[in-house]
Amino acid sequence: MKKKITVPEIMATKNSDKKLSMVTCYDYTSAGLVDASNVDMILVGDSLGMVMLGLPGTVGVTVDDMVYHIKHVVKGAPNTFVVGDMPFGAYNGSIEKAVENATRIFAEGGCDCVKMEGGMNAVPYIEAVVKAGIPVMGHIGLTPQASAMMGGFKVQGKSTEAADLLLETAKAVEKAGAFLINLEGMPSGVAKKITEELHIPTMGIGAGPHCDSQDLVWPDILGISDWVPKFVKKYADLRTTVIDALNTFADEVNSGAFPTPEYSYNTKVEGYEE
Repeated sequence: MKKKITVPEIMATKNSDKKLSMVTCYDYTSAGLVDASNVDMILVGDSLGMVMLGLPGTVGVTVDDMVYHIKHVVKGAPNTFVVGDMPFGAYNGSIEKAVENATRIFAEGGCDCVKMEGGMNAVPYIEAVVKAGIPVMGHIGLTPQASAMMGGFKVQGKSTEAADLLLETAKAVEKAGAFLINLEGMPSGVAKKITEELHIPTMGIGAGPHCDSQDLVWPDILGISDWVPKFVKKYADLRTTVIDALNTFADEVNSGAFPTPEYSYNTKVEGYEE
């Protein structure tokens, strides 16, 4: 059985040979399978809005939604470090609101840290949450909560000016007290520069091979999703396997081939013979 990694141990992977792996998942059953694997961390992301709730994006996911899913993931993965996402609106415009919602997610959800999206605008909230005693993972680059401002889910940092701003933002997030920072949807060279300049580890998702660790999303890794982004490697094709199994079940029910005596309780009851 693996031992849950800690915040100091995560920070100690910087400039070491150890590259951490993280899987984004949202429920007890999938968390239990991740817990049984060699994966180090789980992110309960607000992408559950799309994956679990059928929303068009992450906007619309509430703090209550996050607490509900996080606490069940924590139950399913007691030996895996769990990151709880702070959803859209959880800290916009109010330090007190940021600390209150981070406290709910951390305490009620039972996760090991919270993740906070955003650039320079998020820095004061990150600092306040860290001061409240809650470990924070930052998140810059393609930040889905701000996708409306970006014109959709688009790669960030594609110009020198934009890359410079990402580097400046990453340093500010580190200074605010984040122990880890997620780099999403940016050119590999930009992520490499940020990783080299920071003293805290970077977690990449769609940011190339130079980050200190890597994250992918559960249904993408397993090939459950019909469409995946360019940066996703499918490690299985469960979509085909699952649909084939469901079709076979439906066909056998329709034909009467299921259930057979093998899958029935065959105790003889007087007056109720078959």
